[in-house]
Amino acid sequence: MKVLVLGGGVVGVTSAYCLARAGHGVTLIDRQAGPGEETSFANGGQISAGLAEPWANPEVPRQLLQWLGQKNPPFRFRLRAGTDFYGWALRFLGQCAARPAAQNLERALRIALYSRQQLRGIREATGITYALQETGILKIYRETRAFDRARKRMAAMNALGSNLRALDGDATLALEPSLASVAGKLAGSLYSPEDESGDAHEFTVKLAAEASRLGTVFKFHQTVEALVPARGRIERVITDREEFTADAVVLSLGCHGGPLLRPLGLRLPIYPAKGFSVTLPVRNAAAAPSRSITDEDQKLVFSRFGDRLRAAGWAVFTGYDSQIEPARCASLATEMEALFPGAADQSQAVPWAGLRPLTPDTLPILGPTPFSNLFLNTGHGTYGWTMAAGSGQILADLITGQRPCIKQDDFGLDRF
Repeated sequence: MKVLVLGGGVVGVTSAYCLARAGHGVTLIDRQAGPGEETSFANGGQISAGLAEPWANPEVPRQLLQWLGQKNPPFRFRLRAGTDFYGWALRFLGQCAARPAAQNLERALRIALYSRQQLRGIREATGITYALQETGILKIYRETRAFDRARKRMAAMNALGSNLRALDGDATLALEPSLASVAGKLAGSLYSPEDESGDAHEFTVKLAAEASRLGTVFKFHQTVEALVPARGRIERVITDREEFTADAVVLSLGCHGGPLLRPLGLRLPIYPAKGFSVTLPVRNAAAAPSRSITDEDQKLVFSRFGDRLRAAGWAVFTGYDSQIEPARCASLATEMEALFPGAADQSQAVPWAGLRPLTPDTLPILGPTPFSNLFLNTGHGTYGWTMAAGSGQILADLITGQRPCIKQDDFGLDRF
């Protein structure tokens, strides 16, 4: 089968690899110069399958009120976010109710745990490396009430397949001595020993090379301008350079897929949430963390990629503005220095910003559409790296006509 994949981030490239591995002839189109150049470029690096909690949960409304007026709140929106944001936000708040939140947690863990398994299979099949750390992920809490709530959720998550452990402050420091700067201030942590971290951009570039060896053709520096329908299917895909036809078309364009589908009568409920990161050289290896750490109070992630240390997080809802904000990134570097004093060379910080594609339930949209040959694999939000391998395999199964290994029909666009 001839398949066209639109989008060259980690989700699109993994989809292309899985499709090529299944024997299809694949062409991938992306506007950038190479794979993984946008949202996949400098994210937090976590494969946080065991900790895959949707953003939409019953605690969020209270947290939003607490963050009002803070200098660097984890979430922030601006008036120029536009009317689309307010409609999206109302639907997001609706998903924060207890019942949908519980359903969304089950779905998130289902696909994330499957994806972690598939990612390990890709590593075994290809031998690719990407600054992998297999020492687990540690989520730290400084507030006792927040930690108590987390332990209650842990029971439900473990029942769904996670393998989380609750550690008190002393046990947290024993596991991760680099947190000595907050000794006495930690209420505790959740430890997910089976989770991983690694450089998503390096993975995407190397997996693209593997897909190329399997016959995938990459068309970079091309912007998709229109999908042309005919007789209930996508007849042509038009870019700013040429036209393409295919037996199947996969849309994995993140935040940029919505405008392409609107003329077809399809509305993707995806809104961009700009996230930030800063990457610094490690100066003192003993002071740097030995595993990826999430600071739950600050909503920040700290990951180590060999001789580099990265801080990532926060979300600004400001439309499609992907500009780096120097002050915001400088604050990330300051938070890193406060948590891991002397670990990184603050004089060589490299800032970054990218747009995460968020759905109202913060879960991906995966599966077929009313057009017989158009499939979606998009809207992963902050879990693109965590869920890419599983999403790509499910997508390949659906196009090949095989039954996916996990239930996937509740990830479709029709749930909205």
